[in-house]
Amino acid sequence: MIVIGGGATGLGVALDAASRGFKTLLLEQSDFAKGTSSRSTKLVHGGVRYLAQGDVKLVYEALYERGLLLQNAPHLVNIQSFVIPNYSWWNEMLYGVGLTVYDLMAGRYRFNKTRLLSGKKVTNLLSNIQPNGLKGGVQYFDGQFDDARLALNLAQTCAEQGGVLLNYVQVVQLLKDSSGKVAGVKAKDLESGQEYLLKAKTVVNATGVFVNEVLQMNAPTQQPLVRPSQGVHVVLNSTFLPGENALMIPKTPDGRVLFAVPWHNHLLVGTTDTPLDKNSLEPQALDQEIDFILETAGKYLVRKPTRADVLSVFAGLRPLAAPTKNTNSTKEISRSHKLLVAPSGLITITGGKWTTYRRMAQDTVDKAMEVGTLPQKACVTSSLKIHGHATGKAASGHLSIYGSDKSLIQDMMAERPELAAPLHERFPNTAAEVVWATKNEMARTIEDVLARRMRILFLDARAAIDMAPKTARLMAEELGQDAAWERQQVQDFTSLASNYLLEPYTPAEAMTAPAMSYKTN
Repeated sequence: MIVIGGGATGLGVALDAASRGFKTLLLEQSDFAKGTSSRSTKLVHGGVRYLAQGDVKLVYEALYERGLLLQNAPHLVNIQSFVIPNYSWWNEMLYGVGLTVYDLMAGRYRFNKTRLLSGKKVTNLLSNIQPNGLKGGVQYFDGQFDDARLALNLAQTCAEQGGVLLNYVQVVQLLKDSSGKVAGVKAKDLESGQEYLLKAKTVVNATGVFVNEVLQMNAPTQQPLVRPSQGVHVVLNSTFLPGENALMIPKTPDGRVLFAVPWHNHLLVGTTDTPLDKNSLEPQALDQEIDFILETAGKYLVRKPTRADVLSVFAGLRPLAAPTKNTNSTKEISRSHKLLVAPSGLITITGGKWTTYRRMAQDTVDKAMEVGTLPQKACVTSSLKIHGHATGKAASGHLSIYGSDKSLIQDMMAERPELAAPLHERFPNTAAEVVWATKNEMARTIEDVLARRMRILFLDARAAIDMAPKTARLMAEELGQDAAWERQQVQDFTSLASNYLLEPYTPAEAMTAPAMSYKTN
């Protein structure tokens, strides 16, 4: 099986296929989770919004998958407390009843019990909440995670199951046999320029918002299957919502839920819902989206965030299954996944969300066995532990996201104390993590390390730019690259990271940072 796309869906399909014993190859044109899958609201949830819309089946499925994720990747998935402040008695009853039903639907995978709160208790849990008119609130519990790290761990688990995964390899053509059936792909290594003809019994299109492009490789007249919707998040200092509780606003003026969630000692606030007609690997946040988030959050916070407080802003495109009629409202577009088999045998999986990636993969591989006349093998991923799984989940420190790999990074620093040096005064991340990501996590660029292996770009874009020269030096020594490669990497990353800032950045300081003397084996 060849899987096109290295986001949540493609990685899930590849892992499912490899764990059933099929020879599996995954090809990703950029880095794993470069697109939508690293740009989520970082929630593993059933979807309170979908319960309100009456999509009970989707909520049941997502709550079940939420429980499996906590069980199989406890180093990355945490139980998160959410508080809904209520400024009317009616809302308190409405949300209290609805979230109690949400609890019951989770069954044995329920996290903690929903409870009604007094106004005083709400202000104790959310110290910066607007107290004027506050009647009370509801506390409920859902999941929170690191999306790009989970994607990477899925790739590692797939490799451990015998799968082969390549980033920076782009599929440029579908190969077909004499009867018009898809029989493989033509792919180009974007680093070397070399092209390959790769044969397979089944090919799966799991490219998210780029799904239409692959469908048109198969049939140029194919109508679009997905409609992208842009979601924007801003990241603030954690002092805007001190403590461990998240704020949830069930209904904003655009009809979407707004979250303010603690994440890696920062505060992630979002998201918007803007229909778009074009795709991009680096979508840009619109000014009106940023202003909408800040203004909406400001209505509920005593200390109101401004544009000057934003440490990073990022946009992601959701691959929502397209409606059958013309509409400008993404609320009419399903979040359930869709599975399509073309007459040529090309299998396409689209829609869905991070929480249900495993079920999407199971359905896809089940279909692939049928389409490719493969031997019938049962899915095993519901109980398969994901790379990094560690029972000592409560371990503290920023290295805890590495799970069972944490001790190996600590060993590296013990053997080579110079690698224990921090990369930036505002972050605990060390040089050892750069070396680790390059040696063991397929990082090929500064962006791979600072955006998705360590998440700095998404937390504080200015700090990420400051880290770029040190990161480039460490990677160059590990990869055998020269000074010209370092300079180009720093230049490219600085240009990209500037789009995550609301104020212009002058790259002179980053470009002239002193050289480092780290040596790698």
